[in-house]
Parts: sequence; C-alpha cells; structure tokens
Amino acid sequence: MCEAFKRTERLLGSAAMEKLKNSDILLFGVGGVGSFVAEALVRSGVGNLTIVDNDDVCVTNINRQLHATVHTVGRPKTEVMRERLLTINPECNIRTFEHFYLPDDDGGIITDKYDYIIDAIDTVSAKIDIIIKAQALDIPIISCMGTGNKLHPEQLELSDIFETSVCPLCRVMRTELKKRGVKKLRVVYSKEQPIIPKYDEEQDNGRKKAPGSTAFVPSAAGLIIASEVVNNLAQDLR
Repeated sequence: MCEAFKRTERLLGSAAMEKLKNSDILLFGVGGVGSFVAEALVRSGVGNLTIVDNDDVCVTNINRQLHATVHTVGRPKTEVMRERLLTINPECNIRTFEHFYLPDDDGGIITDKYDYIIDAIDTVSAKIDIIIKAQALDIPIISCMGTGNKLHPEQLELSDIFETSVCPLCRVMRTELKKRGVKKLRVVYSKEQPIIPKYDEEQDNGRKKAPGSTAFVPSAAGLIIASEVVNNLAQDLR
C-alpha cells in the first residue's frame, strides 16, 4: 500500500509515514464528525484504529455521515465504517466496539496502548470520563464540541477548552472540567451562534428534538481533528 500514500509522504517524509503506520488511535463516535476523522486518518496512512459507537445507521444520517447510504441503513455504524475503511487500506488494523460508552459502563476500552484518543461523541458525562482517563494515562486527546445547528464551517477553530466562547457545549464542559481539576483540553469548536432549527411538530411526534445539521460543518470539524492528530504524530519527523 506504500504507493497509496506517496503524495502524503512528499509532505511529511518517510519517517513520519512510518510513525503513522505504527500509531494506534482510539476514536469514540463515528457520526457526522467521527466518520470523517476515521476516513481521513486511514487515508493518511494510520495503521491501527479502534472505533467505538453503539448506533446503527439511520436514514437521517445520510445528510452528513460518510458511511450512511440507502444500502447501509439499519446496519451497525462500526461494522459499515470498518468495511469502508478496509476498501481504502486493506492492511489497516481496524478494531470495533459496538458499545455505548458511559462512566459506569466503559467496557475497559481505554488503556495505555493508544498513541492518541479522539472524542467525537455527544454525551457530556461520557466525554468528561474519556478526557479524565486519557489525561491520567498521559495520552494526547482532542475533543469535538457542538457542530449541530451551524451553517458556517469557516467559523470552526482549534483551541483550548478554557479559551472558547459562544458554544453552549463548551460552556458546560468548561464548568464540569474545572470542577474535576482538568486544566487544559484541545478542542475543535465553532464561534458561530447556534441557529434555532425549524421543527415539524407532526413529524417529530413528541420525540426529543434532534439539532439541525449539514453535510459541511461536522465533516469540516472531523477533517480538522484528523489534521491535528496527523500533524502532532508527525511532529519533528518531517
């Protein structure tokens, strides 16, 4: 597969590509953000990737998730994503956990074997637990904040959580992390004011209302995360 990554190698160099091939990355969530993270990492030559997600592909995922098509609706996201990634690099070692991560049901997934952890999930309590465990093991981690109800990918930024503004999820995370003594966290977030979505009351039928989403904001966040991970792993080897 070395020829597949020649264009990347021209920028990063052979030593960095070898480092990426031997790196082991843990990704929580393969939705609108995480599916683009996973694919960009594999297309960059990452050789070992573990993906964790409990959801099946839903028809409402088609507008923004790489693995969501009319042919994959109803199948587990981890399974479909693994199949897709192996068509890109059959030599990549891809492990999957069909698991809904919670602090009291973490599945023993986080260990010191990983070189990087990526949080692309929505549940605040789970995000906090993943962050605390990663930092306790001294594993670099990057976390995605809210990408729903946004229309402008150009307003996404990389920052420390304690230097963020505007994003409602960032506000909650800053408060909760400060309570737990967390002093820093690399995040991707948007400075765009959230848009109030339009709901069809008859269609939603009393269910919890999901945020609006697009094909371009979650995907852009995922690609920014992948670039941060690849550049950090390749740092000083270029």
